[in-house]
Amino acid sequence: MTFSLNKIHKAVNWNKEDDSFTQAFWEQNVKQFWLPEEISVSKDLKIWNELNETERGLYKKVLAGLTLLDTKQGNNGIPSMMSLTDNLQRKAVLSFMGTMEEIHAKSYSSIFTTLLSNREIDELFEWIESEETLQRKAELILEQYENTTDEKSLYLSMVTSVFLESFLFYSGFFYPLFLSGQGKMVASGEIISLILRDESLHGKYIGLLAQEKFEKFNDEERKELKNKMYEIFKNLMENEIEYTKLIYNGSGLEEEVINFLQYNANRALENLGFEGYYEVKPVNSIVLNGLSTETKTHDFFSTKGNGYQKGVYEELQDEDFII
Repeated sequence: MTFSLNKIHKAVNWNKEDDSFTQAFWEQNVKQFWLPEEISVSKDLKIWNELNETERGLYKKVLAGLTLLDTKQGNNGIPSMMSLTDNLQRKAVLSFMGTMEEIHAKSYSSIFTTLLSNREIDELFEWIESEETLQRKAELILEQYENTTDEKSLYLSMVTSVFLESFLFYSGFFYPLFLSGQGKMVASGEIISLILRDESLHGKYIGLLAQEKFEKFNDEERKELKNKMYEIFKNLMENEIEYTKLIYNGSGLEEEVINFLQYNANRALENLGFEGYYEVKPVNSIVLNGLSTETKTHDFFSTKGNGYQKGVYEELQDEDFII
């Protein structure tokens, strides 16, 4: 059999560093690998049944919103960036991150399965499809991801990804951290902390790729892209504030969540190499406690929290349902 080769097909070579950071990110991503089945959410059942209806409703909705975002990031966001990334090591890191986004989405379903009835789960996913501000958020993100066709649009997709992972998720992260910081829903909070730590790593890596790409454009192109970046930023934040006010309505936490969003929005811009946009007030101390406890560390190069035990699977027992 003879072949007519029109192109040389290359294999990824991990024995040679292609840049100064990608292999380090690969190693850290692998160290952080986890599965939701390895965390016993059933430990939260007693506290869950002690929460009032408003608290349970808010908890369900923030996790449902996060499920949609992780689904779109895994199915659309990461693939859009991989499609125009030629470097094979970088493509591999992005692929691993995409897998973790799918695991994040599945982890919320693990929480739902433990805490909710099938009817409640069905109603929650119907809410995802009918909630206008949540659907608009997905549309704003997909508008960029689905139009990644050249270097400029690739840069803007990276920007959108950093915004998603470095601040849009945080309206959803706030309430689980708020509760776990008070010793409530701690097992579910551990899952949130593992997800949060992954997203911190993803935002940092894709931010570095975006900064590198931005430097290759000329001055006129940079000005154009910076203007488009801030347009995306403002559209996403405007919708996110509306979404936050809607789902946190009546909780008394709306302004604190918005402040938390703005705090993390500044971090997103810093990941992209720009200065912060907001002057923010101090973040809620309970949420900071939820972020800073030893088992919930999510720094750039942290390893798994001490509360995470790999390989521990527990089936539900009768006593788990004793309230």
